[in-house]
Amino acid sequence: GEPVWRDGSQPIFKQAVENLLMKIIEFSPNQAQPIEMFNSVSASSVHLGDGNGEVHVYCIYFESGSQIGTHPTGYGQLFLVMNGEGWVVGSDGERIKLKTGQGAFFEPGELHSKGSDIGMTVIMVQVSELKPKL
Repeated sequence: GEPVWRDGSQPIFKQAVENLLMKIIEFSPNQAQPIEMFNSVSASSVHLGDGNGEVHVYCIYFESGSQIGTHPTGYGQLFLVMNGEGWVVGSDGERIKLKTGQGAFFEPGELHSKGSDIGMTVIMVQVSELKPKL
C-alpha cells in the first residue's frame, strides 16, 4: 500500500524520470565562503540550497553495517555526512562512497538507499520544493 507518515498524511511521489540521478555535494571547510555580515569573525558557510514548502530535518545515526533500504523520496532530499563514512545509491544503481563533508541530493520520487560499513552521523533535510546549490 501507500506509505504513511507518522502524522497520518501520505507523501506525494512524483513520477520517476529515467534521467533523475542523485548529485554529490561537497560542503567541507575548503568549500566555504567567509561570512562578512553581522561583524562576523573567522566564520564561513557553504550555501547548500533553497526551497519552499513543507520541511523535515532529521539527524540519523548509522551504526557499522547499517542501511536504509531502497525506497522513493517523498520530497527533495539533502543527505549530509557530518561524521564518519558511508554510501548512497541513486536511481542509477551505482553505490557512491561519502565521507565527512560530503553529501547527496535526491530528486523527489527518486529510488535510493543509503548505509554505512563503519558508522556515520547524517543530517537529512527534506523539502517539498528543494533546489541544491551545485
